Amino acid sequence: MIWQKEINLPRLARGYHLITSYIEEQLPALPELGLLHILVKHTSAGITINENADPTVRSDFENFMNKMIPEDDPVYIHTYEGSDDMPAHLKSSVIGTEITVPVTHGKLNLGTWQGIYFCEFRNYGGTRCLVLTVYS
Repeated sequence: MIWQKEINLPRLARGYHLITSYIEEQLPALPELGLLHILVKHTSAGITINENADPTVRSDFENFMNKMIPEDDPVYIHTYEGSDDMPAHLKSSVIGTEITVPVTHGKLNLGTWQGIYFCEFRNYGGTRCLVLTVYS
């Protein structure tokens, strides 16, 4: 069985947002064993799995990525949409735009302290689309 659905996230501020519960609400009854694949259909946002308990981890991600890939760097040529434009594309490639999560006993098989982060790299990113695909 393969199930697929495109969903739109609500407009989110720049930063790292824990969306595990939101994703789970969008899914059908999950198979006993399988995989959930999530693709972000944008070149200036990302998705990853990390700490789900302490929100300061998400703040540290934002601070570190901004230090590693700063805005207003004179090496950037692609700046048509503002100073966050090219850095957002670079961050998207570094973090990635897709993840796969195992499904076990009808539930996402994440570790105790793991959650799914949606990473908004633009100051005004707008509505973002995700493709959810369940394989069993």
